Amino acid sequence: MQNTRLALATCFGFFVAATMAYSAPITFKARSQALSATSGGKYQSVESEVTWEAGKTAVIVVDMWDDHWCPNAAKRVVEMAKPMNAVIKQAREKGMLIIHAPSSTVDFYKGTPARKRAQNAPGAKPPKPLSKDVRWGTNWCWPDKFRETELPIDDTDMGCDCEEEYPIREAWTRQIDLIEIDDERDAITDNGQETYNLLAQHGIENVILMGVHLNMCVLGRPVGIRQMVNIGKNVVLMRDMTDTMYNPKKRPFVSHFEGTDLVVKHVEKFWCPSITSTAISGKAPFRFKNDPRK
Repeated sequence: MQNTRLALATCFGFFVAATMAYSAPITFKARSQALSATSGGKYQSVESEVTWEAGKTAVIVVDMWDDHWCPNAAKRVVEMAKPMNAVIKQAREKGMLIIHAPSSTVDFYKGTPARKRAQNAPGAKPPKPLSKDVRWGTNWCWPDKFRETELPIDDTDMGCDCEEEYPIREAWTRQIDLIEIDDERDAITDNGQETYNLLAQHGIENVILMGVHLNMCVLGRPVGIRQMVNIGKNVVLMRDMTDTMYNPKKRPFVSHFEGTDLVVKHVEKFWCPSITSTAISGKAPFRFKNDPRK
């Protein structure tokens, strides 16, 4: 009897510990851009402290593909993938739901538990209709002229910053394998309805977006910022775990990394705050090695 009680107490202790870990709150500083009354109507950065329950938070990893038609873009994905994977692992351990969204390549994962988890989530009706506009073979959330201005960068050339021009093609076949997928807990989808089903099933109120490319897929995909904001989720962008398709030879003729910062601030003005990976890792934010700025 004593052994049985001890076993039950031990099991109960594990259950409580797991529950506490799953529902543990995370507190971080979120940065927005706000109009300043004292600076002639210009925007200034404002930070606020935010606390979210980890068990009600999802991390969506957008289009971290295994290759890209723009070699410089592909190199930056490789460079970012390992530190991103470390942050994802920590987020998973804290109890966050990880959704991998390598658009147009989910068939690579057909039959895997992570893919089935997204497909089998019970159907749920979103509070607003999901985007039905099609672009690049998927539903697309176009810029909202009533909510945001034009992007601060010119990406009409599709934004490759290589000296040589490369043909645009679908070079990707899967998510880069430097980012691990936990088949017991993660989900894989690039579909807006499947994503909403997962969020509803897990009681997700908060969404952290990371991945590439911010001015295109992270904003516009059916799992991206515009869609998540439109369906009423609390959304933040992890600004050190993203990149843009921006060519410094185009307006506003700044470095690639300055161009990315301008798009981050656009998001902070019109869509959602941003955070850095420090919020989860406790370590210094990620920085591309070729970024020469202090």
